[in-house]
Amino acid sequence: MFNYYLAVDIGASSGRHMLAHMEDGKVVLEEIHRFSNGMVEVDGHKRWDIDELFRQIIIGLKKCKELGKIPTSMGIDTWAVDYVLLDENDNVVRPCFGYRDSRTAGADSLVYQVIPEEVLYHRTGIQKAIFNTIYQLMADKRDGYLSDAKSFLMVPDFLHFLLTGVKSNEYTNCSTTQLLNPATKTWDYGLIEMLGFNKDLFGEIKQPGTYIGNFSENVREEVGFDCKVVIPPTHDTASAVFAVPNTSDNVLYISSGTWSLLGSENMEAICTKGAMEANFTNEGGYEGRFRFLKNIMGLWMIQSVRNELLARGEEYSFAELCTLAEQADIESIVDANDECFLAPASMIEAVKDYCRNHGETVPNTPGEIAKVIYHSLAVCYKKACEEVENITGKSFDTINIVGGGSKAEYLNKLTAEITGKKVHAGPSEATALGNIGCQMVAAGEVAGLKDFRNIMSL
Repeated sequence: MFNYYLAVDIGASSGRHMLAHMEDGKVVLEEIHRFSNGMVEVDGHKRWDIDELFRQIIIGLKKCKELGKIPTSMGIDTWAVDYVLLDENDNVVRPCFGYRDSRTAGADSLVYQVIPEEVLYHRTGIQKAIFNTIYQLMADKRDGYLSDAKSFLMVPDFLHFLLTGVKSNEYTNCSTTQLLNPATKTWDYGLIEMLGFNKDLFGEIKQPGTYIGNFSENVREEVGFDCKVVIPPTHDTASAVFAVPNTSDNVLYISSGTWSLLGSENMEAICTKGAMEANFTNEGGYEGRFRFLKNIMGLWMIQSVRNELLARGEEYSFAELCTLAEQADIESIVDANDECFLAPASMIEAVKDYCRNHGETVPNTPGEIAKVIYHSLAVCYKKACEEVENITGKSFDTINIVGGGSKAEYLNKLTAEITGKKVHAGPSEATALGNIGCQMVAAGEVAGLKDFRNIMSL
């Protein structure tokens, strides 16, 4: 009889229920349910359909029951920075806005009127991105959403609350808010009050691996069983890094998906001016570690191109786009981190316009556009590798690419060629595996992080 563990892994474009158990010293993983996700446009703003996400979570739990594979525990991970605000009766007080929404425009200047950017970085260690939670909350304050708010929950914390009735604030995701003290790994209440936010919104920080409760009575009745809820590293990148198989000191990682997160793992935050100028961030990891990394636009660019081509009636798989890119004869480069690629009306036109405006050959065919994107990502990886080495004073000879993007063989090949480093690819399901690994450690089935990473290397 196996102990089953369930990871509900929700990304920006899809979510899935991944069930796992240990067998012959290895983790056996199976997909139980998959569903689509994405920001929806409502009243001119980009939102997440949280009600639909929870409905899909329940559907996946029912499928576990149908299969007779009842999980010992479960946990949810999602993307970072977005959140839900609740009133005194636990009603949602404003839409769950998506990080690509434009409402945060100008909110950074409101923050910097209170605390200068360099001081904020030194205090929190979190890189500047206009969608960071701190700027979203400042936009909420400006727009009047904070007046009735009594609780603040990141997206996975809110979904855990819907399952259990228990409110929790998990460390790895909360670290992305730019409101945590990296030394104490708790809320920086002084900063919160400086910004005019009610400090009572923000509950006690819980570390990944914490048991927060069982299903509520309503959920038990609906899905047909009870289950422990153990919070994993709820930021999907933190879960992915948990499952990076190679743990030696000379290895960088790239968690490759909608975003590419490239960095190293440290026991202390690096909040220097050099780290700030290079736009590196210190996000929370398992056991109080820090993921010193850089956000690179990632496969969002190629995903957007593929969707545009599909809307035109031109259907390509990602593998086909990789093949066409490898065959294309074009050397143009774009800055994949330029904000023009964050949420353009047309990614194809954004790539063309960038090339046109920067004296590069303009790509025309799907293969040329794909090559420009893949080549540009590899160049960004090279620059980020050089920056992390300069800042940390360490030399890294290997990059371990995990996540769905690890299957992009052409991009992996370009990354090795352009960075001059060895590249190891996989596991592609690192996020779900890291979520599950944390649960297995909490249950005592795996001794600890090092042991789980050793299992991943088998």
